[in-house]
Amino acid sequence: MTAEQYTSTVTVTVNGDEETHEVPDRKLLVHFLREDAGCTGVHQGCVVGKCGACTVVVDGTPMKSCMMYSAQANGKEIMTARGLGPKAEEEGVALEDDGDMLHPIQKGFKENHGLQCGYCTPGFVLSTYGLLSENDSPSEADIDAAVSGNICRCTGYNSIVDSIEWAAEELKAIRADTGAADD
Repeated sequence: MTAEQYTSTVTVTVNGDEETHEVPDRKLLVHFLREDAGCTGVHQGCVVGKCGACTVVVDGTPMKSCMMYSAQANGKEIMTARGLGPKAEEEGVALEDDGDMLHPIQKGFKENHGLQCGYCTPGFVLSTYGLLSENDSPSEADIDAAVSGNICRCTGYNSIVDSIEWAAEELKAIRADTGAADD
């Protein structure tokens, strides 16, 4: 009997929708999200936890989904980059952009050319979400530390840092104007 023959039923909430699938016990969360939950915006990079392209938010904490079995996520809430816009609307901080509602982090990456080729962007955006959820005025050193587990192969870190600083300022301004609660 091989390890692939052992399975578990995994139920997670992904961007507000419940997903239940019978999966091999050793299936990584990144593969579960892409193959079973249809979240192809979760990118698989190195699969050894070094690049951060697969970062998702699990119960409020950014996690590398290649470093976690899907069974370990059973019962948890997961947010991918696709969930950021709706989360921003829920938090009262959404910004309209060409008819779409974006989280200020997404808008910051767009406005400051932090997108680069886009492959690593979901991971950077979700690591930034984790940072700004805990620290609304991060220093450049705080930003460097928060995204140190993410690699941009386009080498455009200055634009990414600018994007995060822009998002932090925008979030503070929106929250000051609207009284939106900090998370």
